[in-house]
Amino acid sequence: MSATDPVNPPGEPAPELLEGRLWVDGCFDFFHHGHAGAVVQARQLGDELYVGVHSDEAILENKGPTVMNLKERLMATDACRWVTKSIAYAPYVTQLDWITHYGCKYVVHGDDITSDGSGEDCYRFVKAADRFKVVKRTPSISTTDLVGRMLLCTRGHFIKSLQKTLEGEEGPGTREERKKEGEAMKERIRLYATDETAKQPGVEVWFWSRENGFDKLFGGIGPKIGQRVVYVDGGFDLFSSGHIEFLKMVVEAEEELARQDGWYSEQNVNERKGKGEDYGPVFVVAGVHDDDVINRWKGVNYPIMNIYERGLCVLQCKYVNAVIFGAPFEPTKNYLTKFPWSTPDAVYHGPTSFMPSTKDVYAAPKEMGIYREIGHHEFEEVNAGTIVQRIMKSRDLYEARQRAKGMKADIEAAHKERELLEEEQRKKEADLQQ
Repeated sequence: MSATDPVNPPGEPAPELLEGRLWVDGCFDFFHHGHAGAVVQARQLGDELYVGVHSDEAILENKGPTVMNLKERLMATDACRWVTKSIAYAPYVTQLDWITHYGCKYVVHGDDITSDGSGEDCYRFVKAADRFKVVKRTPSISTTDLVGRMLLCTRGHFIKSLQKTLEGEEGPGTREERKKEGEAMKERIRLYATDETAKQPGVEVWFWSRENGFDKLFGGIGPKIGQRVVYVDGGFDLFSSGHIEFLKMVVEAEEELARQDGWYSEQNVNERKGKGEDYGPVFVVAGVHDDDVINRWKGVNYPIMNIYERGLCVLQCKYVNAVIFGAPFEPTKNYLTKFPWSTPDAVYHGPTSFMPSTKDVYAAPKEMGIYREIGHHEFEEVNAGTIVQRIMKSRDLYEARQRAKGMKADIEAAHKERELLEEEQRKKEADLQQ
């Protein structure tokens, strides 16, 4: 624990340990789909999920500098559909008194070892108390991997056609290997499209292409009676505080419009409850641009995350109800009027543009009278470009972090090997006793 972190967990203690209330903790630095993968699997194991977020100082002491500050990282966990509550300043080495204080009986983590600055297992205390559950780590992604892409300016992560990749028609390897990988990717999209329970379909998932128009991949809850369908689009690269605040403000703008129209009147609320349960006034559709579209405008090795990775980040966000992969850079009238849910009631855009263009790409929704612009906000300048600038500004520190990660990996591997040997020994002793 960092010297600046609180010694005791803040807030009133829970009256008892709850079997269905689980704990996950971590750095959650520019919250990516690897983090979301651990969170959604943890949520499937229980009814509530509390997420502990480490302080900037604790991460610096044990791992290296963060890219996003604590406030930004908390925004990301708060916006995740499967998170019940975020807890700031969670100790880097998970402590029993902290998880007990919040009524969490078990801690959930991936099947990889996470160590503190001295190389010791961060979960040694909860493991010893038999209050630890394991889920599978999301393959081929970590904050360290993404930082590496920025430092090395690699482009090998780009995907030409996500739809064809999911069908095994594109990508590296043999046809059989591509097919297997495509099925695994498709299954992960389905998982990230689940509702807040992480067990039922939630977010609708579509493809769009000039050749074939709209093509549904997974169904979801869909718009409910009275909800306005609104559209947003973008690259959503390194999905972070700027994107999250924009999406949150879109929902808030629609809630304010609905409030003026009486959506929250007692009569209307009771009427909705009488037909099942109450719900919000807006259905948000997010269009995600292809890799080549973003690279055409931004160059270098943008996007840092490919369309599959960026789409997963958007899917897990609680402010989004449907995702369109391959959305056009310019939402034309032909595109908008052929929406699967009918023409959107509004098309929202933020106060800044991260991709230069000499033409007004929102000319069509403006002409249709459905264009809306979100006002300025604290995080409007936070995007993939500014995150890369943060990395490059402290390049030496992050390169040291990358090297340290390699050394820590050796220590973690040794700990893993020791655990396996100890487990094997326990099994042998058990066999001898029988």
